[in-house]
Amino acid sequence: MNYLIVGGTSTIGKILINSLVRQEHTCYVISRSDPERSHPSVKSLKMNILEEEIPEDYLPQVLDGMVYLPGNINLKPFRALSAEAFREAYEINFIGSVKSIQAAEKSLKRSENASIVLFSTVAVKTGMPFHSAIASAKGAVEGLARSLAAEFAPKVRVNTIALSLTDTKMANRFLDSESKMKAMEERHPMKQIGDPNDVSVLVEFLLSKNAKWITGETIRADGGIGTLKV
Repeated sequence: MNYLIVGGTSTIGKILINSLVRQEHTCYVISRSDPERSHPSVKSLKMNILEEEIPEDYLPQVLDGMVYLPGNINLKPFRALSAEAFREAYEINFIGSVKSIQAAEKSLKRSENASIVLFSTVAVKTGMPFHSAIASAKGAVEGLARSLAAEFAPKVRVNTIALSLTDTKMANRFLDSESKMKAMEERHPMKQIGDPNDVSVLVEFLLSKNAKWITGETIRADGGIGTLKV
């Protein structure tokens, strides 16, 4: 199987790629930074998806799945957010997804089991203070996913994973002390934050034939914080 992983040097991206390679899949990896290691089954391309176009000759004729991982976390009071902050969140989370899908669409539609996995946030469904920029951008991502799930059916499935805080490089400033970690864990009904290994397993499931009847969904992997009050 061939998979396009955009943002492959992220915490979740690296775990996902390592797992897919162990299963003898080929990963086409796009990122703004160089990969930490090379592998014959990993075809790396260093580029900024927002400023450059994916070369037509980079992707294979058939793609079995695509995952878009880039994002940002800019948590500030609404009054402290500039229009540029909203624009940046929209560009990274939404426009990057659009450009990646447009580049991959033809190759995905040649597969017998194609799947696109995008990422959202629990803050789209559950209003949270200081999340206006990221929640707005990720709300657009969820709308895109549902629209494309309808438009691409039955050839390509499109689903979104809505996360709460997960132990990744992006979230490090919220988790860089024992007290911060404990406070974040206590906010969640499951008394823990997200594990990137668990997220990778969920992505793999959505990419696989085991999820062949799932499309147009936003799956919440959030420790219960978006649904439960305990």
